[in-house]
Amino acid sequence: MMPAHATTVLGVRKDGQVALGADGQVTIGDTIMKQNAVKIRKLADGRVLAGFAGAVSDAFTLFERFEGKLNEFNKNLLRAAVELAKDWRTDKYLRNLEALLAVCDKEYSLIIAGSGEVIEPEDGILAIGSGGSYALAAGRALFRHSAFDARGIVEEGLNIASDICIYSNRSITIETL
Repeated sequence: MMPAHATTVLGVRKDGQVALGADGQVTIGDTIMKQNAVKIRKLADGRVLAGFAGAVSDAFTLFERFEGKLNEFNKNLLRAAVELAKDWRTDKYLRNLEALLAVCDKEYSLIIAGSGEVIEPEDGILAIGSGGSYALAAGRALFRHSAFDARGIVEEGLNIASDICIYSNRSITIETL
């Protein structure tokens, strides 16, 4: 999978609730350019959550393409994700985009990568970005050993990751389904 830098996105599915969150830091190299960016979107009339890690302009392009696929396939998240991954891998223009997408609906949580991968984590917890591994570890521990709901796990997991990853901060946006 292509690495995506300079953000942390964490998604958790627990007890019928789905939460997806991201930090708000935007960096260029080792310089913080913005503290409160919003990297999570609701798509498909609020039925799908999507977050990105990587280049912002690339992510906006992917959000638009993904939303188009959701519309084309009647808001079927899995089918839209597979079709976007196919296009992303084979299209000359899209192939150069440097980002990862994390997408969730009531049924699926998926990571979509430009190399053609559509990955569904078996435990319902996903993370991408430079702080993704830290957030994933924190999310799994909190899921197993706390009474937090999905939103609480995402918030605390992102806070823990921001304490470790220099490309993440505590200006967090969380959306839930």
